[in-house]
Amino acid sequence: MGNRLFSDFKSLDYVKEIAISGNIYRIFDINKAAKDIDLELKRLPYSLRILFENVLRINGKKESLLLFKQWLKNKKSDAEIPFMPARVLMQDFSGVPAIVDLAAMRDAVKKRGGNPLKINPLIPVDLVIDHSVQVDYYGTPNAFAENVKMEVQRNIERYRFSKWGQVAFDNFRVVPPGTGICHQVNLEYLSKIVWTKEEDGTTFAYPDSLVGTDSHTTMVNGVGVLGWGVGGIEAEAAMLGQPLSMILPEVIGVKLTGSLQGIITATDLVLTITQMLRKKNVIGKFVEFYGEGLDSLSIADRATISNMSPEFGATCGFFPTDNETIKYLHLTARDLDRIRLVEEYNKLQSLWREPAIIPEYTDILELDLTTLDTSLAGPKRPQDRTTLANCAASFKKQLPSLSKGNSDLETKYPVPNTNFAIGNGDVVIAAITSCTNTSNPSVMLAAGILAKKAIKAGLSTKPWVKTSLAPGSQVVTEYLVKSGLQKYLDDLGFNLVGYGCTTCIGNSGPLKPEIENTIIKNKLVAVSILSGNRNFEGRIHPFTIASYLASPPLVVAYALTGSINIDLKHDFLGKDQNGKDIYLKDIWPSAQEVRKVLDESLNAKMFKDKYNQVFIGDQEWQNIKVIKTDTYSWDKKSTYINNPPFFEEFPEPSDDLQNIKSARILAIFGDSVTTDHISPAGNISKTSPAAKYLIEQGIEPKDFNSYGSRRGNHEVMLRGAFANSRIKNLMCDGIEGGVTINQLNKQQMSIYDAAMAYKEQAIPLVIFAGKEYGCGSSRDWAAKATNLLGVKAVIAESFERIHRSNLVGMGVLPLILVNCTLQDLKLNGAEYITLQNSNKEIKPYNKLNCIIERKDGTIDTVELILQVFTDSEINYIQCGSIMHLVVRNFSK
Repeated sequence: MGNRLFSDFKSLDYVKEIAISGNIYRIFDINKAAKDIDLELKRLPYSLRILFENVLRINGKKESLLLFKQWLKNKKSDAEIPFMPARVLMQDFSGVPAIVDLAAMRDAVKKRGGNPLKINPLIPVDLVIDHSVQVDYYGTPNAFAENVKMEVQRNIERYRFSKWGQVAFDNFRVVPPGTGICHQVNLEYLSKIVWTKEEDGTTFAYPDSLVGTDSHTTMVNGVGVLGWGVGGIEAEAAMLGQPLSMILPEVIGVKLTGSLQGIITATDLVLTITQMLRKKNVIGKFVEFYGEGLDSLSIADRATISNMSPEFGATCGFFPTDNETIKYLHLTARDLDRIRLVEEYNKLQSLWREPAIIPEYTDILELDLTTLDTSLAGPKRPQDRTTLANCAASFKKQLPSLSKGNSDLETKYPVPNTNFAIGNGDVVIAAITSCTNTSNPSVMLAAGILAKKAIKAGLSTKPWVKTSLAPGSQVVTEYLVKSGLQKYLDDLGFNLVGYGCTTCIGNSGPLKPEIENTIIKNKLVAVSILSGNRNFEGRIHPFTIASYLASPPLVVAYALTGSINIDLKHDFLGKDQNGKDIYLKDIWPSAQEVRKVLDESLNAKMFKDKYNQVFIGDQEWQNIKVIKTDTYSWDKKSTYINNPPFFEEFPEPSDDLQNIKSARILAIFGDSVTTDHISPAGNISKTSPAAKYLIEQGIEPKDFNSYGSRRGNHEVMLRGAFANSRIKNLMCDGIEGGVTINQLNKQQMSIYDAAMAYKEQAIPLVIFAGKEYGCGSSRDWAAKATNLLGVKAVIAESFERIHRSNLVGMGVLPLILVNCTLQDLKLNGAEYITLQNSNKEIKPYNKLNCIIERKDGTIDTVELILQVFTDSEINYIQCGSIMHLVVRNFSK
């Protein structure tokens, strides 16, 4: 297909000219195409109508279009379709390693006699630097400036490399640090709703669509743009013009009725939806929202819900375009011609929401918005919702399972050199952070109003709480300042610390040493409260075992109490100047108060001004100079950017499974092992293999930075695999951390060291796991490191969508147990594992036999099903990875 946006097939018969605001556009008429195959288009979910247009435009074959008609018959399908997104979105933690891969692929193509310039994005790619800022400084007026200074010092190599990519590759732009979080920048600026492209002197218009190297790419579904998160590996394939093969998904319809009442926020709504859909099990499915409840939800509210799609397990959480979309485009200062195009195009193409016509869905759930309660989610999963009234009791009940020997709720332990003491359940981090909620002015202003009322009532933040405010957009600061509310947030310690993911990604920075030491010494279960989207164990901070997701105003409220043990529904927060008890209800803003401040404080000029020079950056960014070269000049001494070893071997494509014979078990994991467990993004422990490597390179612990920032260096990432301090390998009973038993010498050691010992003797490895293996972030290094450790297959009860795809993209076999559970296998790690394929070739959904040879000589055979779904994915497995396939193709 190259870089052409349409096929040379039958689809060209459906090209139609339209005139809007004096401009002529050509579109692919899906109404006509549907009529020609007798497909009732309006019975299809809106998200599938967008896929129908995509298949018509890039494939155009009648048999491919007929798959949608078949879908309507069964409300599901096993059929494979190609999907070519209009663009790719990347954040820097996953984007920088993706560009490292492209640079390495250029080297590999050149080495094999090809033209390295063929490795180049053929569709637009935006990299937003948003994951690198850490909360080193907080609670002071200069916290933002100090954190930015530290960010640039730590990441100058990565930023220089990103700038090299910007000049070396076409169709590649970089949004500089300090601008905002990629998903909020995408929602407020980058998304077009309807994309346009000049080709052969003609302007074509078609639905904006994308894949992103972050699972929360789905946030833009809230404004009617279809897109979802993929691993960097899949994103690279899309950049290089490879359509992504996918199974035509089931679509779950969620009918919303009523409207949010009183003090209920969009955060309460999304936590309820997350719990509801996790229970439904929507992994690998589309979710689409409909019903009269949508009429009361702003785009900000819808985007809050769509953002959390990975948390409820869906591929996407889609809202069709309607009048709210147009209203939002005006608010965010989009071009008027574009706004008219969006409305007219979507109405012409049956993509505009028509409340009276309900599409047909695979299944339907209903939620009455009037029934919601104030909610949090925790202590370690987004789907574990609890009401505000029940939160303290819930924590008390779970404390014994969270603690490491101290589950006392009464005792407080003095913190040295202070006048306070802390105990189990005390909140040590309270962070307003993450695109999920900082994109929503109503909850941000609610936090500011609550802060104002708290100050006026004489309340203050507890001294052991680390407070921070990290908006996803500079516009947030504009309306908080204009409303006069930032002053009150500052007074409570919620000063601006940066524009980025910070605490939500694990960049929460250190606690005060005396607080950390008190937590460690007394084995305390300390708590984080954040307005983010993820709270997996070990993610937010290594010393906060319990983490809760909450709305921004609740984050402020818990900073005032300093403890999760206080029932904010019924207990008082503190006393005012007259000794009167102050309750949360006394300072909680009403919906009317929030609406009044919102109307007075937010306008289109703010968006226009802040995004006017979005790609320019500050002076420090502008001072970074690079030279354009076709291939990158690797610095072997760099601990940030290195040429990865993916192409050191280049075997011929093969179906042979003989390399998985008498394999050893590297690890056995239970349920819900996340990509944060497999490849952490945050703190590099001073005792880890990665730390040992960095020290050997002359890097001091204070300059370790984070795993996420060092993803361009395979040496760090390989050593960081399974290095999360909270991961539990069941081979090492009761021990937490990235350790295993090396069966060659029966010694306990780090997973990295054991894997290298096996690799020296060319012994293949496998991993066993329970349910939902690889849930969480779309972290390609979770699959890359698995591959480089020598793991040939992961055998689990079930996989999360993105990680399964990433494993396939790296040539690692994802296999599920059929007639038994992990527990049924009674593994201890000493077994030998052989995989047998009765077919001559590997095929999608292949059944394989797993031969388990135990230490006592007994042999068991269990059935596995290969979680490789399409012929394209089989090609990746055969070639060793997507990258090997692409390099092979471009070397011809």
